[in-house]
This record gives sequence, C-alpha cells and structure tokens, in this order.
Amino acid sequence: MRRSATVPAGSVQRLVLDSRRLGAGPLGDDPRRTILVHVPAGHDGRGLPLLVDLVGFMSGGPSHANWRNFGENLPERLDRLVHEGRMAPCVVAMPDCFTRLGGNQYVNSAAMGPWMDVICDEVVPLVEGSFACGGAGRRGVFGKSSGGYGALVHAMLRPDVWSAAACHAGDMGFEWVYLPDMPATLRVLAKHDFSPERFLAHVEAGAARKLDGRDTHALMILAMAATYDPDPSVFCGIRLPVTLDTCEIIPDRWANWLAWDPLTLAPKHLEALRSMKALFVDCGDRDQYNLVHGARRLHAILGRGGVPHRYEEFPDDHSGIDYRMDESLPALAAALSA
Repeated sequence: MRRSATVPAGSVQRLVLDSRRLGAGPLGDDPRRTILVHVPAGHDGRGLPLLVDLVGFMSGGPSHANWRNFGENLPERLDRLVHEGRMAPCVVAMPDCFTRLGGNQYVNSAAMGPWMDVICDEVVPLVEGSFACGGAGRRGVFGKSSGGYGALVHAMLRPDVWSAAACHAGDMGFEWVYLPDMPATLRVLAKHDFSPERFLAHVEAGAARKLDGRDTHALMILAMAATYDPDPSVFCGIRLPVTLDTCEIIPDRWANWLAWDPLTLAPKHLEALRSMKALFVDCGDRDQYNLVHGARRLHAILGRGGVPHRYEEFPDDHSGIDYRMDESLPALAAALSA
C-alpha cells in the first residue's frame, strides 16, 4: 500500500552495473550491482538533473525503495515533494554499494575497493546514458551517516562530477566518533582470538540469526580500518589503529584515519566546496555518535573559508531522520535546475 493514493507515482526502474573496477580486491565483492532509479511521474528522465543516494552503514541503496509502515520510502517521498511543488523533478539513483564488511564510506580503498571511482565513473555514466539526465553542472549527491560522509567527501574530491551535495549526520570529528568504540571492539575481537578473519566468519555463519549489536559496531570499526588505513597484505586489509592488549593509539595508523576526516580534508578543498551550487549539512543536536560536535566544527571551517552552505541542527538523534530529506532534496534540486 502506498502512503498516499492521491499523489501520482513515479516509476522505479532497475539497472545492473557490471563493474570493471570491483571484484579484484581483498573482499571479493560481487562486481554486478543493482541500481534502482526513480523517475518522477510525467517524465522519462530526459533533461532532468540527477541525484545519487548514498545510504548509511549496514544498508544498500535499493533498500530505500522498500515499503515502510506508517512512513515513506524514498520514491514515495520524492513523489510527494514533487507533487506538492516543493521539489523540482529529478532522476534519483539508488546504487547497491554494500560490501562484505557491512557497508561503505564511498571512497577509494586498496581493501574496500575503488568506490569513489565506481560511483563517479561507472554508476553516473550508466544512469545518465540510460535516462538522458544529469550532465555537467546538473549532478548532486546526498546521504546520511556513512552516506553523508561519502557525499561530503565526493564534493571535496570530485567537483568535476558533482555540483551539489547534502550531508545528513555524516562521519566527522573522528576522535569522538570512532575512538570511543575501540575498547568495545577489542572486547568483541577477544572472543575470536583477536582475529578479524575468525570474527567475520562468525558474522557470516550467523547470517540467518539476529546480529548482535556489539558485533555490528565491531564490524563497522573493522570496515573503517579497511577504508582509512588498509593493509592489503592482511585479511581484508584490516589493521586497527590501537594496540590489541592496552588499546593505546598507534600514532602513524591513527594519522592515516585522521587524513580522511572531513575536518582535515575541508581546509584543503575549499575551492572545490565553493564550486558547489548547493551544499547542505545538518545533524541532530543529541546525535548518539557525537557527530554534532564535528558538524559544528565543519560549519566553522566552511564559514572561515567563505564556502556558501546551509547548516542546520535539529532536535533529534542519529536514528530515523529520513524526514530531513524534506529540507535537503528540494534545495539540491532547485540549485541543479536553475
């Protein structure tokens, strides 16, 4: 059942990307990826701007088209916003970027894979070629949490592709986001002789049962290690930035993580950020992953750097905040349609 029977429904079409860039890395992830594409009612996609949806950790893009009880999935939200006249029509792509380690930060990694290249140089051309949409100056990227991180870093590193970005509660301020999880991660790994390989085998063997929340958080930290400081010579490229017995920070490894923190990257890429037609950043004021503190610091960096942007804090935490897309998506669509 659709959320509203009176709102004209757009179409959701399925593309399959057979990536030339995936499959050879340590994770052995499937190079064939589904991309769901929403086209608004009354349009075939031709001439419309393109938005690409980067989902949060432990999810995949096609999940945003799933039915939701007492709520809207992304296609329904887009249909409503366009029908209400709040959002200019856009083509919206939802690519599957899930990995063996449970998610994606959407950057290039020797362990996780060249995901920035996959999205920018394979996903975007496939969608644009199939729907005659997007093009230079008419592409935007958005996401929440890990997806928000990806959208922000894409705006910094690939302004040749993107002209607008929205970051909802994206990972930043790494010392308060990731370091607090290190002791708990070590407690989980201790059950598996501190072996990421044995731990991942445990996770994969238990796919049919409920995944323990502590395992989920440990898996996330391992994925971040494989993203920000990969060692291709070890299992899945995973090495932690702390000692396994005393949880002391290993300075050179932690420095590799910090190099990927948006708070480190932003001052080096202000020109790219200034080139965005729209840049939207928000975060809940009681985000349980401490992300609001990093968001405030980013807001200050952007302000000092003369980067036009819209920054908002809202009274909520990190969970169930898809409603914030009612603010960001119309802003991106308007900028890309001008």
